[in-house]
Amino acid sequence: MYLQHAVVWRALSIAVFAVAVVTDFFDGYIARHYEAHSTYGVFLDPLADKFLTFAGFVCLPFIDGNQFPWWAIGVILARDVVVTGMRLWASKKEIVMQTRASAKLKTFSQMAFLYLVLLVGVFVETDVTVSHYSRELLHSGMLGWAMYVIVALTVITGLEYIYFNRDLFRNN
Repeated sequence: MYLQHAVVWRALSIAVFAVAVVTDFFDGYIARHYEAHSTYGVFLDPLADKFLTFAGFVCLPFIDGNQFPWWAIGVILARDVVVTGMRLWASKKEIVMQTRASAKLKTFSQMAFLYLVLLVGVFVETDVTVSHYSRELLHSGMLGWAMYVIVALTVITGLEYIYFNRDLFRNN
């Protein structure tokens, strides 16, 4: 819906994205609070996060392809494929890979970044009070630099997963 040119569809997709992020947060909070978790949940929750963030990242090059290049989205996707592959391999070995605190920070950062950029993408197409500020923010290049920070954080957490789960690659 976000890729539609009608502002109403973009705005509606932002609302759906925000609801998905908030419900994901509360789902995790409730699961931790009540210690309600399962092997499937430990696997599926991070996978759902990956689908949600990837759906948002795919929209970014359509807002500004220079600040949000496809290669950066490819790096983010590659990291997620590697970590998901590791989770599948760990599951096959009957090992549960816990989500690292740094990966939770990465996911939160990605979600906040995506929400901001997607919101900016809506407002640059409108003529309301915040449109001017949204255009200035978009054209300042700050969001592009923030994208590089997000990519770096994503790569670092991916390398961290590989390092801390290196035993998965040993023959047992």
